Amino acid sequence: MVADERRIQWDTRHQAGDFEGEGPNPTLVLGASGLSRGTALELAAGSGTNAVWLAAQGWRTTAVDWSPVGLANGRAKADAAGVSVEWLERNLFDWTPPARSFDLVAIVYLHVPPDERRPIYAGAAAAVAPGGRLLVIGHDRLNATEGEGGPDPQRLFTADEIAADLLVADPSLEVERAEVVRRVPPPGRGPIDSLLIVRRPVSKENPQ
Repeated sequence: MVADERRIQWDTRHQAGDFEGEGPNPTLVLGASGLSRGTALELAAGSGTNAVWLAAQGWRTTAVDWSPVGLANGRAKADAAGVSVEWLERNLFDWTPPARSFDLVAIVYLHVPPDERRPIYAGAAAAVAPGGRLLVIGHDRLNATEGEGGPDPQRLFTADEIAADLLVADPSLEVERAEVVRRVPPPGRGPIDSLLIVRRPVSKENPQ
């Protein structure tokens, strides 16, 4: 399926209603807790629930998605919340964010095949400024057998798998957290997420 057809499918989903829920992704909240506010970028931001939350927490936030319908929904949420977000309509398959430009880059539930995923995630990591962090959140592989919801199991991953790919692309990155997050304690069933946080160290050439 070509990219335009996939984008149109997302437009249709966003037109049908807000499927993201009323609040931010809980694993994003967990991962961003305690970080110093600065510039933030969310890739594949959908209808902007997480981006609006980041802006409300004091981040100077840019949200990127390829669905104009999703972005319009995000603008409405930002207006209702009284926060400012920069909204960019971009196709992540042929666009990469500017390098070393953001204190926080977040990707939440971008589940695409591994061959498509690797360059997008590598570009996201490259956009992290010295001293900044990349947060990657997705449904963990365990979600297929022990959790609920989520995409095609072939598109699931673990935090360690994403970390390994990123370190191949940029060995200077530092892994701060790579873990499984169970939203519902066992024996209950609920979404099971992977949480990866990598940091770009501050070099002697870029002191902070």
